Amino acid sequence: MTDFALWTRAIQARTEVVLTRTLPATSLEPRRLHEAMRYVALGGGKRVRPMLAFAAAEAIGADNALTEAAAGAVELVHVYSLTHDDLPCMDDDDLRRGKPTCHVQYDQATALLVGDALQSAAFEVLAEAGAGAEMIALLARAAGSRGMCGGQAVDIASTGKPLDLAELEFMHIHKTGALIRAAVLLGASSSGTLADPQRAALEHYAKCVGLAFQVMDDVLDAESDTATLGKTAGKDAQQGKATYLTLMSIKEARDYAREQVSDALIAIAPFGELGRRLGEIARFIVERQF
Repeated sequence: MTDFALWTRAIQARTEVVLTRTLPATSLEPRRLHEAMRYVALGGGKRVRPMLAFAAAEAIGADNALTEAAAGAVELVHVYSLTHDDLPCMDDDDLRRGKPTCHVQYDQATALLVGDALQSAAFEVLAEAGAGAEMIALLARAAGSRGMCGGQAVDIASTGKPLDLAELEFMHIHKTGALIRAAVLLGASSSGTLADPQRAALEHYAKCVGLAFQVMDDVLDAESDTATLGKTAGKDAQQGKATYLTLMSIKEARDYAREQVSDALIAIAPFGELGRRLGEIARFIVERQF
């Protein structure tokens, strides 16, 4: 097993501990809601966003309790978004991370409340760890109408309509990229003061990695099967969603993702060896199979 694979497993384990500690126990009322929250948040997922948070903290020279809280918070927002995305009124999917989606396992009302409660928990874990107003505002903007929710709104409005590359990138910079940017900047901010050149480099890295991640999601949705992905394959094409594959071939899309990763690696070059994990994550994004 490679050093990066070992590090990945360690980060996944640390994230699991943070989430397990943060989420209410199933012995507390309302038990069914708490059970459903733990069902969707624990025991699955690649944890790419927590990895980015820890890697960014490492690039700045920090790894502390606030870093863990930042990683946990951004993952809670991500899981909330997946829970809501899977609802019949959104993407209407019945499989996520290799198991029935929340509204299938429980019901639609519970899934809606699970997403709401996970979002609240994200800000609770940040606040309890002593995060300042700037970090809390950063996550709020990333999750809101100028970030992830706004990108999802554009995605829904664009279904069945052709988008050019600039329009598609605008959508994904918000829908996917905003939370990836937040993961990177929250992790780096857990060190305390973040110098302007460092912030600019990390923002450019995050933008490139976010686009590469979405391009590869589109490629894998077309190339992989449901068992490999852990979610329904080919769903985007079936629903008439705008994807990178509506604008370019699979080979062109892969090349475009690699170009984004190359730009990301250039952006973090000033961090030297401290930025190694950020570089490995970028390469993982274009090499992953699920």
